[in-house]
Amino acid sequence: MDIYLIDGTYELFRHYYAVPSARDGEGREIGAVRGVVASVLSLINGGARYVGVATDHVIESFRNDLWSGYKTGEGIDPDLLAQFPLLEEALAALGVAVWPMIEFEADDALASAAALAAGDGRVERVVICTPDKDLGQCVSGTRVIQLNRRTRTTFDEAGIRTKFGVSPASIPDYLALVGDAADGYPGLRGWGAKSAAAVLARYRHLESIPADWRTWGVDAARPGALAMTLAQERENAFLFRDLATLRTHLPLFASVDELRWDGPRESFAALAARFDAAVTAATATPTVASNGASNVVASGSNAGAGVRRPR
Repeated sequence: MDIYLIDGTYELFRHYYAVPSARDGEGREIGAVRGVVASVLSLINGGARYVGVATDHVIESFRNDLWSGYKTGEGIDPDLLAQFPLLEEALAALGVAVWPMIEFEADDALASAAALAAGDGRVERVVICTPDKDLGQCVSGTRVIQLNRRTRTTFDEAGIRTKFGVSPASIPDYLALVGDAADGYPGLRGWGAKSAAAVLARYRHLESIPADWRTWGVDAARPGALAMTLAQERENAFLFRDLATLRTHLPLFASVDELRWDGPRESFAALAARFDAAVTAATATPTVASNGASNVVASGSNAGAGVRRPR
């Protein structure tokens, strides 16, 4: 069996900025949620049967206590933030396993779910659906892979090495050096992608990098300055690595059987009707049928016309 693990937070952000605004009968914005549900249904219609979705129910996490500059919900459009609870409700009604994160992040849930699924000998492949570079650390061989559904690009372990120049196990160290603007930590002064990849390709982890740059034996620009920065900012480097390291211990499920999609719940019909009745600002909108199928129809047409039942 193949296990599909979806980054619900990324999908909600992506659809919020990609699809037309849509408001329900009470004037609440639901366009992004409707788009994500239709997207998940398209994955199911494509043959996926074991699916889990992780969301950031709260943007802040334990990492905010470790680094004051870590990402928060500040500046996020209220219409986007308000759709997280609805997304979680809609996916649960659809019959999909949902993990709303509060203390931890959606990325931690994806990493934990990947580790749990990979531990089951029945699982042939774990597909982590997100372009987030943090999740590259979870990739293993060709069995645990990363998929960018938007670009239809997959990365196995060899692909991660090609993209970043380091192995999946070194991704947290790599991010510690180069930083992650999306998550709010800067990395170390002077360390760029090329220098970090060159050094970590040989030494793998921060603690293994020799203090004397003359022994490095790698092609890196201004190695003396890099070594000095690493020595001076060593404490931050290890802190940033901790921020970048995804937690894999979350007890999200006891068996991958819990991820099997067996169709929508009865409550999904009302949500599907609410989605399809929403007033949209454009002429083409994704619609969701109560039988758990998706379609794209023109505004004003019969929302149930031509809907494909899940195979």
